[in-house]
Amino acid sequence: IRYSILRSWWLSFSGETKPLSWAMRVRAALYVAQALEYCTLKGRALYHDLHAYRVLFDVDGNPRLSCFGLMKNSRDGKSYSTNLAFTPPEYLKTGRVIPESVVYSFGTILLDLLSGKHIPPSHALDLIRGRNITVLMDSCLEGHVSSSDGTEMVRLASRCLQYEARDRPNLKAVVSALASLQKDASAPSHTLLGISQDAVKENAEQVSFSATEKAYATANLEQVHELLENEGYDEDETASFKVSLSSWPGQPSESIQVKKNGDDAFQSKDFTTVLECYARFINTGAMESPTMLVRRGFANVVLGRMEDALEDARRAEGISPEWPTAHYLQGMALIGLGMELNGHEKLRIAASLEAQRTGRN
Repeated sequence: IRYSILRSWWLSFSGETKPLSWAMRVRAALYVAQALEYCTLKGRALYHDLHAYRVLFDVDGNPRLSCFGLMKNSRDGKSYSTNLAFTPPEYLKTGRVIPESVVYSFGTILLDLLSGKHIPPSHALDLIRGRNITVLMDSCLEGHVSSSDGTEMVRLASRCLQYEARDRPNLKAVVSALASLQKDASAPSHTLLGISQDAVKENAEQVSFSATEKAYATANLEQVHELLENEGYDEDETASFKVSLSSWPGQPSESIQVKKNGDDAFQSKDFTTVLECYARFINTGAMESPTMLVRRGFANVVLGRMEDALEDARRAEGISPEWPTAHYLQGMALIGLGMELNGHEKLRIAASLEAQRTGRN
């Protein structure tokens, strides 16, 4: 389960993957709610396009919330890439996300956990109002959850999905409600997932080589920035790219200064200036640098311009097809655009290329 997506656990009922136990579903909900509350306390109350694909399991089986939702998915303000049936009502009316919108989206995750399906909130609320709770509940949970606990989780989901934003609970209340439902709090997550300790160790050994994959998979922007800084322009020294300073409209020394300004801005995390300087350099055709394209792509990710980031990463791959970083950045951008399955597949390709390079060195 390197970075298994939450929904995969109940969408796959064969092979090694099993439906989540009730205790694990409660833990997943609690951990996500705690992560969202933490973000709120740190001044990041808005989490965009929250859904089950944003929840990952780490190598120990602990549920983790992806950082992608802390960035807008595109510069035009579009914050929801999912079906409109699952979108907060106020977003449909105003096109804006508010803290209460996050609670609404969290309610849709609760529905997923309760039902094992992706049920539109309107349909789920109809079932709840009609007291058809047994129809809503996942049949795999039959006999494994008390009526009172199931009812309490359904009640919490219903409160989160209220049409009026002011009628929804805040995240502190959500965390408190879920904490009261938690059973087996001391049990390791891998136990609740039905995974042996030996399997956890084996899995950890398989992924320990790629801290890079973890940084991109979880959108840890600080770590990714550090990785790109440390890598420098090494790839440009091995890739076949063209340099033609004669195409620069001014003196060659001016082009070098523009590149330096861009590099300095990247180091200091002034990503708006990064875009300006690198665009000025790249657009002249003076150089096709995979490193510069990836750095500009990362700046686009930070600024929420995922489509531009994806384009830059693809151009970098075109110049240097076997460069893991170009593939990693594509994976991160794809996930940011809501194409999680494609994104994680790209990350696996990048990790494979990284392993090959590590083996050669």
